[in-house]
Amino acid sequence: MSTKYKATTTEEVYFITVFAVGWIDVFTRLNQKQNLIKSLEYCQKNKGLQIRATGD
Repeated sequence: MSTKYKATTTEEVYFITVFAVGWIDVFTRLNQKQNLIKSLEYCQKNKGLQIRATGD
C-alpha cells in the first residue's frame, strides 16, 4: 500500500468507507468472525481506533 493511503499522524482524523462484496463467509463462519473482531479490538486498544457506523 502506498503512503498516499496510510494514516501517518495521530493528530488528524481519517475516514474510510468500506464496501464489501462476497464477505458472507466472514459473518457466517465463526472463526472468521472471531478473527475480524479480535483484529478490530486490537486496533481499538492499541492504536486508538474509533469505530463509527451509520446505516439506512
